[in-house]
Amino acid sequence: MNALLLLHRIHRSVGWPALATFVALLLASCSSMAPTYEAPALPVSPSYASSTTQEGISAAALGWRDYFTDPRLQTLIKLALDNNRDLRTAVLRVEEARAVYGIQRAEQFPAIGAQAGVDRSRIPADLSPTGKPVESSQYQVELGLASWEIDFWGRVRNLKEAALENYLASDAARRAAAIAVVAQVANSYLSLREVDERLVLAHRTTASRTESLRIFTRRVQVGSTSRLDLTQVQTLLTQAQALGAELEQLRAAQAQELTLLVGTPVDLPLRPDHLGEQSVLVELRAGLPSDLLVQRPDIVAAEHQLKAAHANIGAARAAFFPQVTLTGAYGTASAELEGLFASGSHAWVFSPSISLPLFDGGRRRNNLSLTEARRDLAVASYEKAVQSAFRDVADALSAQHWLTEQLAIAQTAQAVQTERARLSQLRYDNGAATFLEVLDAQRDLLSAEQQVVRIRRALLTSRVSLYAALGGGAVDFVSLPARALSNSSRGTLIP
Repeated sequence: MNALLLLHRIHRSVGWPALATFVALLLASCSSMAPTYEAPALPVSPSYASSTTQEGISAAALGWRDYFTDPRLQTLIKLALDNNRDLRTAVLRVEEARAVYGIQRAEQFPAIGAQAGVDRSRIPADLSPTGKPVESSQYQVELGLASWEIDFWGRVRNLKEAALENYLASDAARRAAAIAVVAQVANSYLSLREVDERLVLAHRTTASRTESLRIFTRRVQVGSTSRLDLTQVQTLLTQAQALGAELEQLRAAQAQELTLLVGTPVDLPLRPDHLGEQSVLVELRAGLPSDLLVQRPDIVAAEHQLKAAHANIGAARAAFFPQVTLTGAYGTASAELEGLFASGSHAWVFSPSISLPLFDGGRRRNNLSLTEARRDLAVASYEKAVQSAFRDVADALSAQHWLTEQLAIAQTAQAVQTERARLSQLRYDNGAATFLEVLDAQRDLLSAEQQVVRIRRALLTSRVSLYAALGGGAVDFVSLPARALSNSSRGTLIP
């Protein structure tokens, strides 16, 4: 009774058009026909290998500036975040998805427009009932309600929810792209530093062997050594020179790759200092695979896409039910301009309609099947994202563990080869060995030195990979939607 009394009062106060709109708004809050969303079960083991440690800092809460402490690397990462074209594309896709969401959200509300017009007409005498020409005028001003669907079954609302989830997925993909760019720049930088250190070793070896060639050439000239020893020294020198040329080519390619990632020309001089572990220092906590669901932006994006697929199913189901639309206008009209706003000149029109396709050749049924198939595809994509994330973390943890052991072994081998080269040189100087023994020892020493640098860089790369695999910097790259929606009136885009 209270509701009926309220409707009666609205009718008496504002008339039938406002009453119809009020009723439509009430009816538009009907329940959704989308299936209830339930996150799929984790298709991975509940924990990583038993050898992993749970000590350290969560990667998601650790900003890249805190993890990568090398000032030069920090500068390159900052430039990449500002200029990398892949990341710029991801940011623009967020803006595109936000606009799509805004368009779909507007479908929930009626489109109301104001219009004014005048009609002048003349009927000739031979067509006029009075036998005389008739001229008439009509002036009108009105507010019009365009064809507006009353969302009884949640079709429009589900489409809006799908657009929102796609928007959130695009922002999560943007954050995933940012993390990937940080990791790629760090790995490329470490690779460049590796080549620099190997080049320094190669140049130092070349200089040493050039001096040895000068000494042995003089010895041959005075007859104190054989030409065989001279050719062996020349062999050592050409090996070092060939390695240097190969590394110069590799460095040029690596510098170009890093420049492409950064997105702007940068100066990358050769750095002779030692590639140590100062580039990434913080110990990371692996946590549990379930933590990846909120830490990895690519998994978050896949889940939003899955939710969007559920919402689209609701919209497809609602298409099987009648569609109710409202069209109307309210204003004032008069045959004279002076009487346009006079008492009693108000006019209104109200045109509700209902439609239900009776036969469409199976279009709605197939559309529902399509949305359900896409939901199943989204489930598979989500599970694949979880499995890929689990593997990324497991691979990084495994690489970090075994590369640590490999580095220790390689450093021991380098120390042994250094001593071997020293003893071989002493034996040759004292006539106890041929120069071939020195040749083998120095060649193996150079190989051991190069191997240590390669493994050390691979170890640092595994730490970068672990940081990215655990969603490193996810908190640092603030989610766009909450901030973007609050700034939507200004059109602000926060990368």
